[in-house]
Amino acid sequence: MYLLDLFERCKLHPHARLLPRQRNSSRALYLVKVQGPTRCTADHRTHENRASEPLDRGPYFDVSASRNVTALVGKTATLHCRVRNLGDRTVSWVRHRDIHLLTVGVETYTSDQRFVASHFPHTEDWTLQVKYPQRRDSGTYECQVSTTPPIGHSMHLSVVEPVTIIVGEPEMYINKDSTMNLTCVVRHSPEPPLTIYWTHDHEVINYDSPRGGVSVITEKGEVTTSYLLIQRAQPADSGQYTCHPSNANTKTVLVHVLNGEHPAAMQHGGQLRLANLPFVMISTTLLTFLNHPY
Repeated sequence: MYLLDLFERCKLHPHARLLPRQRNSSRALYLVKVQGPTRCTADHRTHENRASEPLDRGPYFDVSASRNVTALVGKTATLHCRVRNLGDRTVSWVRHRDIHLLTVGVETYTSDQRFVASHFPHTEDWTLQVKYPQRRDSGTYECQVSTTPPIGHSMHLSVVEPVTIIVGEPEMYINKDSTMNLTCVVRHSPEPPLTIYWTHDHEVINYDSPRGGVSVITEKGEVTTSYLLIQRAQPADSGQYTCHPSNANTKTVLVHVLNGEHPAAMQHGGQLRLANLPFVMISTTLLTFLNHPY
């Protein structure tokens, strides 16, 4: 039979009884009798009635959680599995790519000690931790229960290494008194970096310096973008600029502020890459990068 959460829904007397109604009906409706003719009905098929699973049902998985887990290279990855009505069965973790048994219960059954299973007593949650994960650890993992035959719930682990890029060439030329616009993009990060800061020739840029005209705009999301804007650039602003995301590698660009002279690249027939391009051109370059399959 199905047990409905009627004590909460109908505010019943503690001694209320569940009486099956229409035993042959396809609708699992129940009547409740409380010291008299008072009756309350509920339909287990509706979400509002909060019906539980059958009392005589064996173990089953709560599949409400996402099957896709993303982790950073070197940062512990955790896979979650919730098993209801486990009883005296055992939970194991298996890696699909080589059908390798990793853990049984909370014991590790592989020589790779980076795999650790855990379970808190009196809970339905079983976890598999992959310590110091590498990109090769990406793939499908399955949480299995020792029923006959065994049942399993699979999930996919993606171990990623965030990519940092400064849009444009590694060496840029801009004209004196123009606005320098450097754009740093961080991709493949499970969560946005907590901070992004910029340095100029290894010194942290002071946005409140007497020079003025220096600002940073950071937009966080699945892809995080940080814009460094320097107005009325001067030759003293030339040098190495480095973007420092808190959870990804740094990226550096070399900037030359020109005082009317021509860069060597132009003298040798090369291309001049200006860092004060109109915003529409910067946006086009950025869009090309975001759509590139790395």
